[in-house]
Amino acid sequence: MSALDVGSAFLESTVRTATPLALAALGECVSERAGVINIGLEGAIIAGALGGTVAAGILGVGGGFVVGALAGMAIAALFAWFTVGMRADQIITGTAVTLFALGLTGTLYRSVFGDAGVALTTPTAGDIAIPGLSHIPLIGQAFFAQPVMTYVAMLMALLLGWWMRHTHAGLALRAVGEYPEAAVAAGIAPRRVQALAVLFAGAMAGLAGATLVLAQAGTFVEGMSAGRGFIAIAIVVLGRWQPLGVAAAALLFGAANSLQTLFQAMGWVGVPYQLFLALPYVLTLLVLAGASGRAAAPAALGRRD
Repeated sequence: MSALDVGSAFLESTVRTATPLALAALGECVSERAGVINIGLEGAIIAGALGGTVAAGILGVGGGFVVGALAGMAIAALFAWFTVGMRADQIITGTAVTLFALGLTGTLYRSVFGDAGVALTTPTAGDIAIPGLSHIPLIGQAFFAQPVMTYVAMLMALLLGWWMRHTHAGLALRAVGEYPEAAVAAGIAPRRVQALAVLFAGAMAGLAGATLVLAQAGTFVEGMSAGRGFIAIAIVVLGRWQPLGVAAAALLFGAANSLQTLFQAMGWVGVPYQLFLALPYVLTLLVLAGASGRAAAPAALGRRD
């Protein structure tokens, strides 16, 4: 295999791996710009994965994505009820919601599919090659021959970047996250904006979970979210709360995950494979440590008053 083929395969794996991270992180970016940090994102992802799995067998792949988004939104609604409605602590509530969702999905999965599980019977979304663009050397297969959710993530990054800067609703969202008192004076209802932002983040996380099943793994596994919700939060920090920056940061984390797979395939003797598996999580810690004190987070992020 030539170096060009290796590079193309690596980029393709990077984009494919980054897609669910980008979907979840773009939703979280909207939530945090409204002043709400959703630690329950992990729970919404795993709910979306199970919802997508169950629905895809009945309604097809398209229905699986829709139900996955709704499942993620349901988990986000629970989070919003406590944090936005009752002004509970966002970190504690998010942790509780994630633990609840992980336990609930495991129980429901065993109830629906039994101990044997769903096996590899879940329908999946095929790749959609864009004529002409998919034949560009090196980047063609990586960016223009992917499942539909990859294109959705690309489009969402562009649309959200424009929406936040050039629409009244986007400016209202940013105002709520920076200075809620000024937003109230301008006739904006902060709690309504925050609730809608959290629900949107939940839907995007649910889509991310459904993508894991319907565009990648082809099956559901308990706990398959594997920390992606927390990684998505780190991606938002690395992307400096800007949609395009978030999309670029998701690619970086996708590359880290692809690198660990590549390193394992190379069969380096004497190097524990667990070190390779830890790469994305080590990168998460480095990002959070490196961004401390330098990234300009929304001023009202995490506030309860």
